[in-house]
Amino acid sequence: MTHDSKIILVAGATGNVGRSLVEQLLAAGHRVRALTRDPVRADLPAGAEAVAGNLADASSLAAAFTGASAAHLISFDGEDYAPLTNGEEIVDLASRAGVRRVTVLKGDVAKSPLEHAVEAGGLEWTHLAPVEFMSNALEWAESVRTEGVVREAFPEARSAMIHEADIAAVAAAALTGDGHAGREYWLTGPEALTPPEKVRTIGEVLGREVRYVELTQDEIVAQWREAGYSGEDVEFFLKMRTDPPIAGDSVLPTVEQVTGRPARTFAQWVRENAAAFGP
Repeated sequence: MTHDSKIILVAGATGNVGRSLVEQLLAAGHRVRALTRDPVRADLPAGAEAVAGNLADASSLAAAFTGASAAHLISFDGEDYAPLTNGEEIVDLASRAGVRRVTVLKGDVAKSPLEHAVEAGGLEWTHLAPVEFMSNALEWAESVRTEGVVREAFPEARSAMIHEADIAAVAAAALTGDGHAGREYWLTGPEALTPPEKVRTIGEVLGREVRYVELTQDEIVAQWREAGYSGEDVEFFLKMRTDPPIAGDSVLPTVEQVTGRPARTFAQWVRENAAAFGP
């Protein structure tokens, strides 16, 4: 049974954060409309209304916003992760459709055009600024599965990684409760771990040895380039590891303050995703 007839639109509904947000809102009894490029292949939870659309193409969004009172937006294109440049169009469509409350998932430390447009557009906004996603560890899955090894640089670099479900939980609280308007929430997990500590956690959860092999900066940059990342991406990755924003390697209490429960640990994330790392 739903709480009321109000619809909450979730953009990026098939992403790590969006899918969890859809699940959490449905579990709490809310009506959810899930925005996705391909509703047929989205495989969304039962009860979600899947609609076709793309934030990068404002002309595709009219039906998605119709009847919605709140919306979760992302500030970047889900395909190439470039900042959206049509923020004013998105906000105009949302406002005219009756949307009054939005959350915006940030993709960078600096404010995006969408965030600026949301702030100027008279909506009740909350920005979500997570540090490193725990799901980034899936980049190690193949080497863990096939070799029992993780090759990574910057062994001293700490990251207060956050579980995607905790980002979603904060979004759900901001979309459905009061007291969050005009806030920018920096979001972290409950511990700041170095790469060797992350690798040790993976091994402990899997119950087998996983070795950490240190790479030089030149080696990791070559690896990123071989994987197809752009020069801008590489520059961003280096900045996050050598000069992160103040919250990047500091544990913040925001998740618990907003949701009322502690942030999930990296060990919990690994248990939930153990199959990806092999038996």
